[in-house]
Amino acid sequence: MNKNVFKTGEGVKIAFTGSVEKQNILKMVENCATGSCDCMSDETKAKISNMEVTGTDGEVNLDLTGDVSKEEIETALSRSKVINNEKC
Repeated sequence: MNKNVFKTGEGVKIAFTGSVEKQNILKMVENCATGSCDCMSDETKAKISNMEVTGTDGEVNLDLTGDVSKEEIETALSRSKVINNEKC
């Protein structure tokens, strides 16, 4: 799976390509929203006002709206058990 993180005018966009399943990205977002993961600090989570998953298996986009930096999101992605194939 390839992950490309881009700063946008509204926040940060992550483009997942390759061997990525949309359901896994949805699970990651759900875990983040419900507080059942420790990938992102509470401080970073508080900056995000919306998370939207679009696309299909093999090409999934995650748009984060809020005052977050590309680096904060890259750090969170590196800690994600869901997208790094670890058991949750």
